[in-house]
Amino acid sequence: MPDFNSLPVLDWNAFWSPLVRLGGESGGRHRIPSTPPFSPFRLPWMGQSASTQSIKALSCSSSSSGRRARFASGTIGQPAAMTKGELALCEDATGHSARDYTTELPDECLALVFQSLGSADRKQCSLVCKRWLVIDGQNRHRISLDAREGLQDAVLGIFARFDAVAKLALKCERRAESVGDEALALIVARCPNLTRLKLRSCHAITDVGMAAVGKQCAVLRKLSVGSCSFGFKGIEAVVRGCSLLEELSIKRLRGLPPTLCANEAGNEIIGSISLRSICLKELYHGLCFAPLISGSSNLKTLKLIRCSGDWDMLLEDIADEVPGITEIHLEKLQVSDRGLAALCSCVDLEILHIVKTPECTDIGLSAIAERCHLLRKIHIDGWKTNRIGDEGLIAIAKQCPNLQELVLIAVNPTVRSLGHIAINCCNLERLAICGSDTFGDAEITCIASKCMALKKLCIKGCPVSDHGMEALAEGCPKLVKVKVKKCQGVTPEFAGWLTACREGMVAVNLDTAAQTEKPEPSIGESGALENIDQLIDQIGVVDLHSSGSSSRPLPWKARMGFFPGKNFVVSVIRRWSHGSSNSNHT
Repeated sequence: MPDFNSLPVLDWNAFWSPLVRLGGESGGRHRIPSTPPFSPFRLPWMGQSASTQSIKALSCSSSSSGRRARFASGTIGQPAAMTKGELALCEDATGHSARDYTTELPDECLALVFQSLGSADRKQCSLVCKRWLVIDGQNRHRISLDAREGLQDAVLGIFARFDAVAKLALKCERRAESVGDEALALIVARCPNLTRLKLRSCHAITDVGMAAVGKQCAVLRKLSVGSCSFGFKGIEAVVRGCSLLEELSIKRLRGLPPTLCANEAGNEIIGSISLRSICLKELYHGLCFAPLISGSSNLKTLKLIRCSGDWDMLLEDIADEVPGITEIHLEKLQVSDRGLAALCSCVDLEILHIVKTPECTDIGLSAIAERCHLLRKIHIDGWKTNRIGDEGLIAIAKQCPNLQELVLIAVNPTVRSLGHIAINCCNLERLAICGSDTFGDAEITCIASKCMALKKLCIKGCPVSDHGMEALAEGCPKLVKVKVKKCQGVTPEFAGWLTACREGMVAVNLDTAAQTEKPEPSIGESGALENIDQLIDQIGVVDLHSSGSSSRPLPWKARMGFFPGKNFVVSVIRRWSHGSSNSNHT
């Protein structure tokens, strides 16, 4: 490790003066910018334009117009050396020597500095000099490339510079021609340390290209594919070839055969003992992956989202073959109480999402609660079917004392079930109720008086009023955040009143403006939860983010009868639970 104490103290102007060119004179005096005046630059393969003037001279004048770089060219622009006159100009303006103190910093120190910079700043710094360019390339472990067809001509140049890539994303526009098998094989051959690979809309990649991934990426741990055209044989090649693969995410894979053909003898994907997480989303014939799921004995997380077929039998196989599973997401699936009852054998289950599965009732939920006593997070979207209600929630309350997070959307709990939950689930910290017709003043009063551990509360589209919400002034002693939205009985004055009553110890987010539209709550996949950190961190922002589903209807959705809805509350809960899941989950 370099000795930082032995390094000289750097003066800011003296540090940057040999690296920049002054933009001229103003009022007869030279003007030194407070920050390094580099023109924005992005490598051609990164999908941005480059300014010819900025690449050539790094002029501090940011008004020079850049022309679009040719995508096929793999050359990297280099800054021109400064003349003696320009160095003298810098010395006269700053009163310091034009010595470059960065030459005394070891490469390891510069690498640490680059790693702390944002993407844009890091790209600008790589243009300062050849040394910085090389150090940045050798320590850049994650890159995202525009995967259009022209990328193939630039592959050698790109990975000659970025020779330590561990995380790679290849993304192409839906209507553009993507790179093919040859380019993919060339890329993975240049990335022997690749641990994560993401492919998006790479239509030209086939099973042959994925076979190259399975052959070359021996240390691959995470594969995510979406809107690609290869089939289950390509996935099989990766699963068999990458013995360390832990996470597999498949979305809208278009090359899948009919289920019966995929499950013929010798023509199916076998399981992998290394797999820990599998996510299948928006697949026509997702059941062809059933042998992979049931054969992965060490699987911990399974997410099945908007996939066609009857999944009850698979859940029964999971109960027999993968008893150690801890997290299951079921969203918009054909699954019934039979499948839920089978999951009761998974006694280590901790997280359960049941979202818009109209055939699931209190019976199936009670069966899970009977043996899955370690449940700590439960999300239920009843889809206004009223088939999951008080009976199922009472069973959860009696059998799952470790419950920390409960999200109920389009479910109608009453004081009867909420009272049991408040008394028996002493560790309940996060509660969200959305689109409920029965959650009123009596229910909020029950929560306030009995949920002693509650920290986060979210209510949306429920018939509560100021009178009932007043109970929060003295109840829930550990409460730190309350969010109320589209509750017509709650007035704008409530937020200030409650904050004053709790002496500023409770952050209240109140939105009563949009009350005309009847909400259609839903829970989406993790993509609907990713962009919520800023919402929670900024107390003044009260809008919940919408679902990650695209507003443009897709053909498969129309044929399968699935339509996108608005995400109500899960985005808030994800941020709430982030910290506690790290501290409480082992």
